[in-house]
Amino acid sequence: MKDTFLAKFYTDGIFHVYNRTNNKEPLFASDENRLYFLKQYAIYIQPYVDTFCWCLLPNHFHFLIQVKDTAAIIQHLTGIDKHFLKPIQKKYLQHQADITQLIELQFKRFFTSYSMAYNKQQNRSGNLFHRPFKRLEIKKDSHFTQAVIYIHANAQKHKICSNFTEYKWSSWPSIISKKYTLLSREKLLDWFGGLQQCIEIHKSQTAYYYATEIAIEEGD
Repeated sequence: MKDTFLAKFYTDGIFHVYNRTNNKEPLFASDENRLYFLKQYAIYIQPYVDTFCWCLLPNHFHFLIQVKDTAAIIQHLTGIDKHFLKPIQKKYLQHQADITQLIELQFKRFFTSYSMAYNKQQNRSGNLFHRPFKRLEIKKDSHFTQAVIYIHANAQKHKICSNFTEYKWSSWPSIISKKYTLLSREKLLDWFGGLQQCIEIHKSQTAYYYATEIAIEEGD
């Protein structure tokens, strides 16, 4: 695997995180599974990152995240009873582990929590997710725009739907809604110049960003 797709995390850095199942097995058997997956993400990952967008597909997923600043992460960790802190979390607070180790730990815990529940429900055993999970650093403004559109329209790319705006299991419905969300919705909309601009750019640029030569993901 190319090192490009295993970027090191750093505070305030923006990353496209994605992973698939082993042998392209189903990742979800029901909408309840999808809701549980998002719930576990909120528990294990959301305290450490801001999430711009996401998409759940039959055998893989995408998230676009920005790692929170050091102060916010420390505040979260110090709010956990020290008896429940994991060794790497303790080491991070003691400046003996870096942010990459901490975020990798949280994703491992996230994957494990979902896999254990899914395996029990589906009477399966073994690793569900491909290892290691992939993360691509977003370095350019144009790449950020590309990643957002790519993630939102991923179901359309895979011909799961004919129009990504009709797909239920992406962050798109939340982005265009006024309902409460854990997403960094306002920051994302500001990036595109407002809601209407966001909608128009997505619709007009979807085909272009799927045809571009700039690397988005590997092995999708």
